Amino acid sequence: MKKYVRKIGKASKWSYNVVIPKEIIAKYNWREKQKITIVDKGRGKLEIYDWPTR
Repeated sequence: MKKYVRKIGKASKWSYNVVIPKEIIAKYNWREKQKITIVDKGRGKLEIYDWPTR
């Protein structure tokens, strides 16, 4: 497991952004503007999932 260090940037008054490395995007076959789900697991951990399809 490779570790990536990123900074948090402010996108607007109410939102922030984090850049996800290109290698991770390619690994999961994600595309620009694709919907994802972010779950706050507490204690500084987030889980990112692909948006569920119906």
